[in-house]
Formats: sequence, structure tokens, C-alpha cells
Amino acid sequence: MSNRRKFIKYSAIGGLVTIISSAFKTKKLETYRDIKIEKPIVISTWNHGLPANKTAWEILGKGGTSLDAVEQGVRITESDPTNGSVGLGGRPDRDGFVTLDACIMNHKNQCGSVAFLQNIENPISVARKVMEDTPHVMLAGEGAYQFAIEKGFPKKNLLTDGAKKDWEEWLKKSKYQPVINIENHDTIGMLALDSLGNLAGACTTSGLAYKIHGRVGDSPIIGAGLFVDNEVGAACATGLGEAVMRIAGSSAVVELMRSGATPEEACKEAVDRIIRKHDSVENLQVGFLALDKNGQYGSYSIHNGFNFALHTSNKEKLIDSKYRHKQ
Repeated sequence: MSNRRKFIKYSAIGGLVTIISSAFKTKKLETYRDIKIEKPIVISTWNHGLPANKTAWEILGKGGTSLDAVEQGVRITESDPTNGSVGLGGRPDRDGFVTLDACIMNHKNQCGSVAFLQNIENPISVARKVMEDTPHVMLAGEGAYQFAIEKGFPKKNLLTDGAKKDWEEWLKKSKYQPVINIENHDTIGMLALDSLGNLAGACTTSGLAYKIHGRVGDSPIIGAGLFVDNEVGAACATGLGEAVMRIAGSSAVVELMRSGATPEEACKEAVDRIIRKHDSVENLQVGFLALDKNGQYGSYSIHNGFNFALHTSNKEKLIDSKYRHKQ
């Protein structure tokens, strides 16, 4: 009799949870029906996202795909020799080698990635070739380089005079210490929603300045540095990659949006998870950026200083992210 009562009790509780969950989902769907979908739209991390967005918008504004937009958009940053954290001009590892990481993902959950790639200016385009021309998701190191050469990408020395001078100055003390919001450990992540309602994302970086040779961060890792789910939304990350990987950050943001969180709320929860996993975040910066299926966007970071670029049909601006701690 006791077991039967428990069974009835817990069955009732389970039924109530199901009803509440169903009501929540229904409410969420009704809310989304009331939202005017803003598309096309493109957002990207940091102030170097402004020129990148402009190129992406040249594609989106003409009815082009989100995939083409994010690839061509971040190529602008990769080819900028004055940018110290992405592509050409990126700061080298402690042995003096510029090594690049990148990934790209479309609305069908198809994705491509390259890690520890050297001597190729636009790793994002190599990542797209991995996605489209191979049965794989990721190629790394010498294999990624050989693949790029076979696909016609030219070999190029990525260590600019300025980056080499900074590295030689660093060698005098050889002290490794990330500095929050200084471009030695960020990336460009870009998310776009096109006129057909399809999402895509791209993420590319030269990684931590003066890292150990061989280190790979979150940027080429699907689910960490970038994740896209066309049913829900897309997210990307910037900052210390190791912290992002520990919580599978971008996929966590997307799953939180799937559960009903707004883009900003999802980014905030992912940041809070990182904070809970570390004894101290005094010298740790991570920021998340998210875009949902309706063109709603949001961001959140551990510390102040993170910003992102927005481009729509009537808006083009840089937005300061909300944050947990003020430095």
C-alpha cells in the first residue's frame, strides 16, 4: 500500500511538471510569434567587427547567404596586419611562430575547422573547404597546411615586423600573463541571420600571444568557440579559451536559448558557470555573444570592456556588453 501511495504521489508530481513544462513551451512559442523577426542581421565581437560587419552586410543586404557573409566578413580581420590577435599580424607563440585556429558552421549543422595552422592568411576559408570538400570536421597542424596548399591557398609569412618586434621585447622577460581586454587573447566571432532566416557563424584567431607551441584554444572547437543550431540560435565566445572549453560555452548558450532564455540571459548564465568553476576570475576575461532565430541578440562578459558590433538595415554600431565584475 505504501509503495502504491508513493507511486501515485510521484506520478502526480511528474504529471504536474509535464503540464508546467508544456505551458512554458506554449507561452514561449506565443511570445516568439509576437516578436517581429529582424533579418538580415550580423553581429561580431570587438571593435574590429565594425569593418568585418560592413563586408558581411554587402552580402546579406543583397540577399546573400549567412554562410558567405560570415566567411567574407571575418576574412577582413584575418587580413588586417594591424590586428594583433587574428590572422596576418597576429602575435606569435613563445617560439616565434604564428599559429591560427578557425571554424565555420552553417544552418544545416555542417561545420569545418582548422587548428594550429601556419603560413596561411585566411584560415576561415580553409575551414570552409574542410566542411565542404572533406568528410571531416577538423584538420590540424601540418595536415591542415598541406590541405590548404592543395586547395590553392598561397603560403605566406604571417609574422609582421611589428609582431616580431613585440615578441623580441617579450623574450627579454619571457613572462606569460594574459591581460584582460588587451588584444593578446581574443578573436573575431561573427554570427549572421540572412533574409531566408538561416543562421551561420564563424570564429577565427591567432590565439594567446606567446602561448606554448602547439596550444589550441576554443576558437576551432565546435561547441566551445562557436555553435549554430538553426532551430534556435547561434553563439560564439571570446577571451581565455581554456575557460570556455571547460563548459562547452557556445553550445551551452544555445541550449539555454532552446530552454527559453533570451540571448543575453543565456550568455549571462554561461558566464556565471565559468565564474563558479574558478577560484578566482581576477585576471580572467570571457565574453559570449548570441543571436537567436528571431534576430534578437545579446552578450555578457565576466569583466567590463567587452563590446560587439551590430549591423542591420538601419543600425550600424558598437555596443558595450553587460558584465558581472567591474575592473
